[in-house]
Amino acid sequence: MGIGVGLKQLARDLRSQKLRTFLTTFGIVWGTVAVSLLLAFGQGLHKQLIKAQNGLGDAICIAWPSRTSIPFEGLGRGRRIRLAEEDMQLVAARADLVGGISGEYMNTLKMTFGSKTVPADVSGVVPVYGEMRNVIPRSGGRWINDLDEQQQRRVVFLGDKLATNIFGETDPVGKTVLVQGSPFTVVGVMIEKEQDSSYSGRDQDKAWIPGSTFRALTGAEYVDNFIFRAKDVAKTEAAKTQVLEIVAGKHRFDPKDKEAIGIWDTTEGTKFLDTFMLAFQAFLGIVGSLTLVVGGIGVSNIMNVVVEERTREIGIKMALGARSRWILSQFIVETLLLTAVGGAIGLGLSWSICAIFPSLGLSEYVGTPTISPFVAGVTAGLLGLIGVLAGWFPARDAASLDPVVAMKL
Repeated sequence: MGIGVGLKQLARDLRSQKLRTFLTTFGIVWGTVAVSLLLAFGQGLHKQLIKAQNGLGDAICIAWPSRTSIPFEGLGRGRRIRLAEEDMQLVAARADLVGGISGEYMNTLKMTFGSKTVPADVSGVVPVYGEMRNVIPRSGGRWINDLDEQQQRRVVFLGDKLATNIFGETDPVGKTVLVQGSPFTVVGVMIEKEQDSSYSGRDQDKAWIPGSTFRALTGAEYVDNFIFRAKDVAKTEAAKTQVLEIVAGKHRFDPKDKEAIGIWDTTEGTKFLDTFMLAFQAFLGIVGSLTLVVGGIGVSNIMNVVVEERTREIGIKMALGARSRWILSQFIVETLLLTAVGGAIGLGLSWSICAIFPSLGLSEYVGTPTISPFVAGVTAGLLGLIGVLAGWFPARDAASLDPVVAMKL
C-alpha cells in the first residue's frame, strides 16, 4: 500500500469526523499563533527598547568630574577635580583601549532668530561626539567637523524640536541665528530619534557648537562632563580603568576613588536589558508552547479515534503481510500532516497580523513584531516535536495489535 492510499484513507477519516477535525486543527492553529506572536512581539519589544536606549549613545560612558573621597599622597578628601581640554587630548593620546572621547561644555544661552528669542541648552563638543551620541543630521545638513573645531567657526547644529520651535516649518540650514548676540550659521538639524534616557535633557531640545567656539564665546575652561567609548565593547571595563588611571595620574587622586570621577556606563544597562529580555522571551515561549501542547493533545485524541475505527483494517493489512513499522510510520505521517496543516495556517495568520500591526501606530511603544527566521524556526521545531509525540502513542497502539484479534473486532 502506498502513501497516496494512506493519505486518502486519512482524508476519508477526517471527513467522517468534521467537527472533531476542525476543533483539533483549530487547537494547532491557535497554539501556533500563540507561540509565533508571543515570540515576535517579544523580539519587537526588545529591539524597540535597544533602539530607544541607543538614542542616548552607542555603548558610551558618560563621566563627570567631582570631588575626591579618599586621601591620596598627603592630599585630603573633598578636593575638587576639574578637567580641561588638555586632559581630553591626553586621554585620547594615551588610552589605547578608548575609541573616542569628547569633553562637553554646557550652558543655557539665548538664541535669537528675527524677533524670536528662546533659551537653549547649548553644548560645546568635538566632532566625534556626534557619532558616539547618535546625533545624526537630516538630509541637506551636516554635523560639526574638524575644521569647525580647529578654526573656532561660529556654526551651530540644532535638535529637531528646538529647530521647529525657532524656525517653524522653514528649513534652518544655512540661516543665521544669534547665540548670546553672536551670529552663528545653522549647519544641520538632528533627525528625529527615540531617546528614553538622558543626563541633561533630551537631545531634541539642544544645540551644539564646536568646543573651541564654546570656550571662546563663554570663557569656559573646564568640561562639565566627558563622553568616551571603548574600541571593543567587551573591553569597556578595562577602558574605564585606563581613563581613570591617566586622569588620576595627572591630577593626583586615587584611581579607585569612584567619587572623584563619576562614570555612567551605558553598556551595563544594555547587558541587563539583554538578560531580562532573554528571560522574558523564554517565558513567552513557554506560555505559547503550553497552548500548542493542548492542541497536540487534541491531535493525539483524534488519532486514537482513527486507530479505533480502523482496527479491523489494520488487522487485515497485517494479515496480508504489512509490518508493524509500516503501520507505525503510517499513523505518525498522518499525524504530522494534520499538525503541519494547522501550523501552516497558524504561521500565515501570525504573519498577516505582524504585517498589519505597524499601520496601527503602536510600534513606537511596543516595537514592530516580525516573524524572523528564529521565530519561524522555534515554532516549526515545536510543531514537529508535538506532532511526533501526538502521533507516537496511537501509532504504537496500532502497530502492536494482534492481526487475529483485530480482525474479529
